[in-house]
Amino acid sequence: MATKITYTQQGDYLLPDLKLPEQPTVKIGIWGKRHLRYLEKHHPIIYTNLLTSCKLTTYLADIDKQAEDMFFQLVKRLAEHEGVTEQLKADNPMLWVRKMNNIRNRAEEIVNNEMIYQ
Repeated sequence: MATKITYTQQGDYLLPDLKLPEQPTVKIGIWGKRHLRYLEKHHPIIYTNLLTSCKLTTYLADIDKQAEDMFFQLVKRLAEHEGVTEQLKADNPMLWVRKMNNIRNRAEEIVNNEMIYQ
């Protein structure tokens, strides 16, 4: 089965009308978007290869899911390790908020270093 190729005139040249196949619509969260920006800026060849092979969306969705899981596991483990409990939240809410913000910031930094900016 032959595929008919169409062309568009651009100045003195005829360029083929190329279009990538439709990719599934997948919601990509903050982690996947960060990794996308990283790939575009620091690894354009990898980005282009994933894009042209139609694997970029699923790759970013996978990175996003893994990073989100890692983040929540880290937050949970660090909170348990440091004794940040619901009882602390009830007794001293401001201390609980400070400690949880600190834990979340550290967990975010770990995920960024180990998964997103690698």
